[in-house]
Parts: sequence; C-alpha cells; structure tokens
Amino acid sequence: MFDISFTEIMVIAIVALIVVGPERLPKVARTLGHLLGRVRRYVGEVKNDIQREMEVEELNELHTSVQEAANSIENSVREEVSQIQAATEDIKTSTTSSTPVPQSEAVGEKISLRKPTSPRTSTRSTK
Repeated sequence: MFDISFTEIMVIAIVALIVVGPERLPKVARTLGHLLGRVRRYVGEVKNDIQREMEVEELNELHTSVQEAANSIENSVREEVSQIQAATEDIKTSTTSSTPVPQSEAVGEKISLRKPTSPRTSTRSTK
C-alpha cells in the first residue's frame, strides 16, 4: 500500500525507540496496532459500501432496460391486436354488404362428402 521497505521500517522503529523510550514503546506499538486495525476496517467498510452502491445502480439500470423492453413489446402487441381487430371489422362489414352467402356456408356447417351407403344385406351363406 505505501511501498515501505524493511530498512525504512527499521529506521522508523529506531527513531520511535529513541523518541518514545523503551518503557512506553510496547504501549505505543499496541495503540498504533489498534488504530491501524480500525483504519483497515473502516477502509474495508467504505469499499463494501461503494461496491453495494455500484451493484444497486447496475440493478436499477437493468430494471429500467427490462422495463423499456417490456413496454415496447406490449406496445407492439397492442398495435398488432388493433390491426387484427380492424381487419376483422373490415371483414364483417364487407360480408354484410356483399351478396348473401348460403346458410350452410355462412354458419360454417360441414358438408359431408361421403358416398351414401346402402343398407347392408346379409351375405351369410348357410351350409
């Protein structure tokens, strides 16, 4: 993080020993360790908060893009349905204004194309 070499750490330790003194050095080192731990936790929490905010922002962007896609699909489906309804209205108006259609075709009855069958006669032979 700070790119401090071992020799620099030794120089800092020797200066600290001279300035603080051997009696208070362990207490100062312990206090510095606690402070360093707090700083690391704080930096970690800030990183996590930033990461969460970025994820929330990405999810919001994804939500809006999906919503826009859904809206465009819904609009296209509505347009198609309205076109189909308009076409069926045109067909209804054109069939009512044109020549009458025979009843069997208008209702949609099926016309049987089967050959008429004659009643079966018994073809059993007696022995």
